[in-house]
Amino acid sequence: MAIPKATKILSKKWKLAMNKRERLINVLENKPVDYVPVLLFHHFCDEKDWDQGLVNSAAFEKNIIEHKNARKVFDPDVIKVMNDTLMMLPVDLSFIREAADLQKIKPFSMDCRFVKKSVELTKRSLECFKGSDAPIYTTAFSPSYTLRWFMRDREEDLLQFIEEDPSSLAIALRSIAKSLIEFNRVLIEETDVDGFYYCVNNQNNFFEDSLFNTHVAPYEKVVLEKANELSDINILHICGYDSLSNDLKLFKDFEAAAFNWDVDAEGVSLTEGKKLFGGKAVIGGFKQDQVIYTGTREEIEKATFDILTECGQIGTIIGAGCTLPTDIEEIRLEWVRQASIKYATENP
Repeated sequence: MAIPKATKILSKKWKLAMNKRERLINVLENKPVDYVPVLLFHHFCDEKDWDQGLVNSAAFEKNIIEHKNARKVFDPDVIKVMNDTLMMLPVDLSFIREAADLQKIKPFSMDCRFVKKSVELTKRSLECFKGSDAPIYTTAFSPSYTLRWFMRDREEDLLQFIEEDPSSLAIALRSIAKSLIEFNRVLIEETDVDGFYYCVNNQNNFFEDSLFNTHVAPYEKVVLEKANELSDINILHICGYDSLSNDLKLFKDFEAAAFNWDVDAEGVSLTEGKKLFGGKAVIGGFKQDQVIYTGTREEIEKATFDILTECGQIGTIIGAGCTLPTDIEEIRLEWVRQASIKYATENP
């Protein structure tokens, strides 16, 4: 496979000084790097195929092979396995009719087909990156994210249950957390994954702050704490976009190696967020469906330069606020990295 060479735009006097793994570790430790790495990714499958991997073998195979096709154009600084067809650990909520029923949610078996196929998807996707020294992430979801996903067509019911009986919510989240903790352990132990891109949110104050802090955050944190026992490079992704914003202060005491959020949706720059999160490494800068998706190479280069000028080259990873559009041209991700390398050569 012909892999794009990051050095092709560089002067002959400038050479890469570290490999991809060393570069990421330096970023996470707020140490200098030869250039700021890029963490950009998009779904490989259409939304109709999300979570359909157990019933749609064609979508499952496409999910895997598109990692290889993407790498032909953009060989990532940081690998993120895109598990589109097996995103969410299944939680059966069909029996829930009242708030007390939330207490009946049971932890998920690790012997089930979903877990086995997830291990297969991860292993086979990583075969597409053979020879790469890039660190490898997989997506992990928080308990409340998982619960809301499977009740996304019944949000009014969920809000009513929360108002009536918040203690049942906490019991449900504790049960879901147990499953997520075990699932993350399996992925670390049975695949070559190095860390987790851990997704949380409280978009538009779905949970009131006091309820979030007392009944939700403890279970979000315990999943992250257990993940931190498995890896010391975990990323906290605070999922917001467009009009769906979060109060980032709710997450400032979550322990992660790096933090990622949508700077436009949240109205918080990377520099401001770095201060909020205690100087930890930050990821982002691009809005996923604007210049990176529609701009020329020159416009993307300028946007990359603007990001780096704003937040600097220490403790920074160039990324987006969330997943890029599924149909984005892969070369655009490579343009961002080439721009980052060019910025480093001009601003040593």
